[in-house]
Amino acid sequence: MRAAEPAGRDCSLAPAADEGLIAYQGAAFDAVAIGASAGGVTALQAVIGALPARFPAAVLVVQHLDPRHKSLLADLLDRHAQMAVKEAVNGERIEPGTVYIAQPDTHLLVANGHISLTSSELVHFTRPSVDLLFESVAAAYRDRAIGVILTGSGLDGATGIRAIKEQGGTTIVQDPADALHPSMPSNAYATGCVDFKLRLDDVGPAIVRLVLESWTTPAEDA
Repeated sequence: MRAAEPAGRDCSLAPAADEGLIAYQGAAFDAVAIGASAGGVTALQAVIGALPARFPAAVLVVQHLDPRHKSLLADLLDRHAQMAVKEAVNGERIEPGTVYIAQPDTHLLVANGHISLTSSELVHFTRPSVDLLFESVAAAYRDRAIGVILTGSGLDGATGIRAIKEQGGTTIVQDPADALHPSMPSNAYATGCVDFKLRLDDVGPAIVRLVLESWTTPAEDA
């Protein structure tokens, strides 16, 4: 993994506050938040497809979608995934080993270990918003969160990356030179709050290594 060079404001680490959330004992992180826009479906297929079936963290995804149409994103990602993939439902408990996909035209948030969906105002002209998801994940999971920005156009995600880093989490962006649409990862990287800038094929394996850093299955413990 290639460490990002700092740029701009220092993003200092905050103490952990990890209460009331489902976790696998020994996993280094409990939640992975991923944001993408233009070109994101293919990128998400690559990243989520690299995560193992018994992945000991929840994955929450915002992909900018056309609000006029029913989303088939969960089905498309499920075909490439070893984890369970589903469209997020308001009020459901967040479980490790599951990928939650934001619904079209609805913000996806985390509240007290549960999914919270809202139709509040657009952020950066979009709903769902990557920034709102990342900010809620940062508040809920603190240093046990990973934020990932993939290909996409616009500014969405830069504020959220800063929020996750300032709460002690770990941040990843797809290398803009490797992204079909580089502005989202470029703007996130420019915050100076990015730990790793990686080619797409390296993002999924990097997430696995980070989350499984100190986690072993019962069989491996024996």
